[in-house]
Amino acid sequence: MRRLAIILALLPCLAAQAAWADELVMFERSGCSWCERWHREVGQAYPNSSESAQAPLRVVSLDRARPGDLKNLGPIRFTPTFVVIACGQEKGRITGYPGAMHFWGLLDSLLERPAAC
Repeated sequence: MRRLAIILALLPCLAAQAAWADELVMFERSGCSWCERWHREVGQAYPNSSESAQAPLRVVSLDRARPGDLKNLGPIRFTPTFVVIACGQEKGRITGYPGAMHFWGLLDSLLERPAAC
């Protein structure tokens, strides 16, 4: 019974932490050859990576209206553009796709930055 009380007491904290987890948002446009290359070289492996556990991927098409929760981001002019979101704010971005090896290193650097929560 005591364990249940402790778990119930921690649930709001765990829910708040999950709500503020990092997210990787990939902005793409139809016909973007660099976006297609990223999907081939990185996209298939991303869901199984440790980076995905920290920052799940959301793909947003610039061919449609930007989702409301992303309207506060600065302009996205080039595709692909990868934006790491933490605490509802932009933590950093990668503009363009520099190849798989460089992408992973740049992403890891962004994920290591402290969030301004």
